[in-house]
Amino acid sequence: MFPVASLLTTVLLAISITASPVEIRSSPISLPLARTLNTAGGAINLVQHDQARATALRTPGDATDAGQLDRRRGSIPVTNIAVSYIAAVGVGSPATTYNLIVDTGSSNTWVGASTPYKVTSTSVDTGEPVSVTYGSGSFSGTEWTDTVTLGLLSITQQSIGVASQSSGFSGVDGILGIGPEDLTQRTLTNEPATEIPTVTQNLYSQGQIPAEIVGVSFEPTNTESSTNGELTFGGVDSTKYTGSLSYTPLTTTAPAAYYWGIDESITYGSTVILSETAGIVDTGTTLILIATNAFNQYQALTGAVSDSATGLLRLTTSQYNALQNLYFNINGVTYTLTPNGQIWPRSLNTYIGGSSSYVYLIVNNIGSNSGSGLDFINGQTFLERFYSVFDTANSRVGFATTPYTDATTN
Repeated sequence: MFPVASLLTTVLLAISITASPVEIRSSPISLPLARTLNTAGGAINLVQHDQARATALRTPGDATDAGQLDRRRGSIPVTNIAVSYIAAVGVGSPATTYNLIVDTGSSNTWVGASTPYKVTSTSVDTGEPVSVTYGSGSFSGTEWTDTVTLGLLSITQQSIGVASQSSGFSGVDGILGIGPEDLTQRTLTNEPATEIPTVTQNLYSQGQIPAEIVGVSFEPTNTESSTNGELTFGGVDSTKYTGSLSYTPLTTTAPAAYYWGIDESITYGSTVILSETAGIVDTGTTLILIATNAFNQYQALTGAVSDSATGLLRLTTSQYNALQNLYFNINGVTYTLTPNGQIWPRSLNTYIGGSSSYVYLIVNNIGSNSGSGLDFINGQTFLERFYSVFDTANSRVGFATTPYTDATTN
């Protein structure tokens, strides 16, 4: 599932005691991680991974019935594997540290894919079988409850899955699921109707954070190793964005409504390529995926050709110089993705099987025409240009520009 890329990032979780909306003026704790690229298994296939994930996300009806779901304040480190961000999470007392994928598209937290689960005095075996199948991986095992530590924050009796079998999770230990709680239904084999409280919900219910809010700050990078992210539980970090946050209600259109789904339209230059429709915001997807009809129009307008080596759209330097802005229109607010924001970092081209002579676009095909109920995914490459807020209590997602919105580093 994440066989070769290991692009590490740091995610910070900060604590605040102010009333909602919660703003953190500075992060009280920073736990940096090295971010590196590991291509021991070959070039990174971004498109294959993201499209497999999108397929699973688009079919939650069948997946839910089968118990197969693809993947919502203190500060902890997080690492980007090119296709995911990874957090160092403590489990048990004394804690064992596990490197977990931070995923807004799923809600179960589980460990044991690489580092074995270590039983301590706080570990309780519920005996309940648990399993989740993702777009290109899976795990099965047993539910335990244990103390989970996120930076300076500790959750007691948090439900976790302990994997006895897993596939597609080479180099990581599992998932830290911060999607909606509903996604945990049908993951406990003998209790399919049971919902499992997420780490965010338990942080709030146990008085560790003032609100069920997660703020996400990712930053673009063009190096193999850097610290470029922050995850804030319980509020937002106003030092990470510019201007004001604007919010949009969660969509009611399924299947996007099962996730952090919103409504938006997309315009390239002056041409609307995707009329207002439902999709999701997802930390587990690397690219920006759009409906096939919109993608075909985007390709025609940019003059890009499909690159067989990477699966991405490819531009010449002169075509890149003529590239226009891509506008995301969300609840009356327009977010501008500049030409530089639409391309893969050129210094990292070889890691995805590309050539240093070309420019590769990070907008790709979701695999179905608009009208499917999940017509776009705003993935990491979108989130690296805009601060995002996942607000459970108010059923909304927020965005703001950042100092990196107009960056030209790619």
